[in-house]
Amino acid sequence: MTPLLAAAVLLVAAPSVWAQAPAAPSPAIPKPGTVLRDCPTCPEMVVVPPGIFIMGSTMGEKHEKPTKPVRITKAFAIGKYEVTFDEWEACVREIGCGATPNDHDWGKGRRPVINVEFDTAKQYTRWLTKKTGRTYRLPSEAEWEYAARAGTTSEFPWGDAMEPNRANCRECGTEWSGEKTAPVGSFPPNAWGLHDFNGNVWEWTEDCWNPDHEGATGTTQPRVSGECHFRAMRGGSWYYFGRLSRSSYRFKNAAEVKSYNIGFRVVRELP
Repeated sequence: MTPLLAAAVLLVAAPSVWAQAPAAPSPAIPKPGTVLRDCPTCPEMVVVPPGIFIMGSTMGEKHEKPTKPVRITKAFAIGKYEVTFDEWEACVREIGCGATPNDHDWGKGRRPVINVEFDTAKQYTRWLTKKTGRTYRLPSEAEWEYAARAGTTSEFPWGDAMEPNRANCRECGTEWSGEKTAPVGSFPPNAWGLHDFNGNVWEWTEDCWNPDHEGATGTTQPRVSGECHFRAMRGGSWYYFGRLSRSSYRFKNAAEVKSYNIGFRVVRELP
């Protein structure tokens, strides 16, 4: 075989030398409504879909205005429940969190962990991230309200008025109302399978406090300017009247405050 012919045979016979390897498939994004749990002691997380919603309320107080359209460009997972004492104590056992907070003799277990400062809540998310290799964090205000509404535009997921036995808040007709926290999941979920966004405990969000929605990002990004020694909280609590448990209601507290009214839930980012 002549040298010229041999070179031609090599070029035809070995095209794989120049072929590009196929790209690795992207990780599958779980369907909305899927419940994820990254370890036996990790919180259950529910996948919520991308979408658009109106944050705030035209009927609410000044800090709920003006209403803002928010675009959720990708799915994320959020806690099915508030973080419980059981889940917190798993972090304590692995030296990811400090001591177990005071439960005021109400019981631990499946009750929401309380008396947790803002930075202490973030300590828990860092432990989850390290343990699981997934990114956990506190929700932004926009993510929190989007999940709380679950596609509704009413004041509460079930309508515009608090109804008896729907949530744990003062004068809301439950055995815990005005007395103490309820075990998580004591009330029916919203349309996306999420529990206790209305009442039980105030929940920390990542956002710095701003007195209204002027300047809100219109995205899932938290607001990182404003009165950052205060943080925005959502959801109301067992101690407060039901009108403070509306999906759009906003409250603030100093980041170093811990209280029997305050807990949190977490977000897990998806691919």
